[in-house]
Amino acid sequence: MVLKKWTMRIFNTLTGKKDELVKPEGGQIRLFVCGPTVYDYSHIGHARTYVVFDTFVRWLRHVNLPVFYLQNITNVDDRIIVRAKAENKNPIQLADFFYGAYLKDMKALGIESVDKYAPATDFMPDIVKQVKTLLKKDFAYEIRNDGIYFDVMKFPDYGKLSGRTAAQAEDSVSRIDESINKKSKADFVLWKFPKTAIPKTFLGRFKKFIITPDGEPAWRTELGWGRPGWHIEDTAISERYFGPQYDIHGGGIDIKFPHHEAEIAQQESASGKKPFVKIWMHAGHLTINGRKMSKSLGNFVTIRDALQKYSSDVLRWFFLSAHYRTPVDYSPESVEQIKTVYNRTMVFIEKLGRTAAIKAEKNNAPKLNTAELIRKASEEFGNAINDDFNTPLALASLLDFIGKFQERIWELAPTETIEIKKFLEKSFNILGIGFKSETIPQNVRKLAEERELCRGRKQFIQSDALREKIRVLGYEVDDTPEGPFVYKE
Repeated sequence: MVLKKWTMRIFNTLTGKKDELVKPEGGQIRLFVCGPTVYDYSHIGHARTYVVFDTFVRWLRHVNLPVFYLQNITNVDDRIIVRAKAENKNPIQLADFFYGAYLKDMKALGIESVDKYAPATDFMPDIVKQVKTLLKKDFAYEIRNDGIYFDVMKFPDYGKLSGRTAAQAEDSVSRIDESINKKSKADFVLWKFPKTAIPKTFLGRFKKFIITPDGEPAWRTELGWGRPGWHIEDTAISERYFGPQYDIHGGGIDIKFPHHEAEIAQQESASGKKPFVKIWMHAGHLTINGRKMSKSLGNFVTIRDALQKYSSDVLRWFFLSAHYRTPVDYSPESVEQIKTVYNRTMVFIEKLGRTAAIKAEKNNAPKLNTAELIRKASEEFGNAINDDFNTPLALASLLDFIGKFQERIWELAPTETIEIKKFLEKSFNILGIGFKSETIPQNVRKLAEERELCRGRKQFIQSDALREKIRVLGYEVDDTPEGPFVYKE
């Protein structure tokens, strides 16, 4: 399925158009995606974003384009501290716990493409270095007993990603740093000083890291005791691995402003190089029953809770059934619809395996031009993905391909069924979607055998009664030219 020509185009939030993803000569595509702030279990909004980028990387690697996928973890932040105080816990230990839970959730979702997870607390020297650079270049200023802030007015391009200006920052609810002493309401914190003085007794006992009497973490650095702001963590991490410029930055649309805007301002000011990132990709919002997720509304669904109801394959199909840039609404009805489609696809693939096994000894001649149909389907699938990562169109192309064989599956020759099955499994695997064959319980198999005997004797009333018993047990039976085919509903 490898395309002969590299022609992928991605909608770039920065330019407002589809830009070609240029394959670097002898190098890797460098991708950075904003990870979660680990103060709670991750929710399905996170899942949607990270499934999108996991699938995106799977595709790039499939077409032989090397990718280094870096994802930060915000493990020091106001929200972590607030929760830790409420639960009388150490904020770093709290973050470590939820970071571990996040990694388990990613594994459960089949997300395996990330090369490096980077917790912010592992990069304090890089953060301090970048803050010092901004101070030296006069893009930052210090407020005594408060922190070090970025001076937005010194960066004329502020707002070029989101279309929002510095003057509009005050009406944002997106984690704008509050301080009555800031030069501008849009200015954001780079380094936060402790709210209370560090006791002298601490100074000899702790050389690098402490929890202050206020319950906040603080690091001993050249900037003084303190902790990083949210935005500076990401640019310090990306600069460590990628340098001052790289290829793709991804994340949810909700953090385009002010977070991504701040990243651009920081890195381009520090390095003097533009653009900081060539292509910006933003995944759309996820709502629940048409409403924004909120704990106060009781509609906050964690990844682990969603996986209790649906398999990771069904959830991935659901997320990928909408274009990554569009909003998607999570509801029981919408996911159940996807589950039905997924199950029907799984049954079709199982039937392909069944008919291939049954007819293996027969020398059936091919009935259709299967090779040509596979070639066309492969092309449609690849073209959809290469056109701004259009996964819903790619999935539709696979379902359309299945529809060409649905009614004639039992007529196909073994070689045809094997090739069709191989193509479908490979295509879905690129999307991270797998199909596990169900083991039919002995009692269900026995009922199906009894029903087949009744059908042979034309005892249709008894046959229908046995079919109903099979359905009650959660299984269905199809009558085929090759005998009964039993599958889980």
